[in-house]
Amino acid sequence: MFKTSFAPILPENSKILILGSLPGDRSLAEQQYYAHPQNRFWKTIANLFNEPFPLTYPERIELLHRKHIALWDVCRTAIRKGSMDTDINQEEPNPIHRLLEQQPDIKTICFNGQKAKTLYDKYFDRQAHILYLSLPSTSPANASFNQQRLQEKWQDIRTFLN
Repeated sequence: MFKTSFAPILPENSKILILGSLPGDRSLAEQQYYAHPQNRFWKTIANLFNEPFPLTYPERIELLHRKHIALWDVCRTAIRKGSMDTDINQEEPNPIHRLLEQQPDIKTICFNGQKAKTLYDKYFDRQAHILYLSLPSTSPANASFNQQRLQEKWQDIRTFLN
């Protein structure tokens, strides 16, 4: 039940940081961000940039690097039975503000789901020079958003990569 997040993916000159809450069990087992086959994160990112769906994890990471998108989770550690965000307890945050100091080109933080936003706001003050976007979760548990509707909401991040 004790879970630990991954190291961040930090492309050079990252402009956007996408924050999730904490990797799910499938992601932890495979040591890959968004490894659950029904999670729509990688499909959403590929579609945003009219890129072919990256089949391998290295291809997925390369896509983030080409688009200057950093990826991390708000939680460094937490107690959680299963993979549901509602079950996250006794969390400790990652040192996100330290990362932002080391990555001054990041001007936008996107929250992949409400839990990531709530956890961020619990532990960190928002910085005036950073834009914060709350996006619907790409998790399969977010059944109220089909892929098309999810894609429409995530379109905004392209604006902040120029």
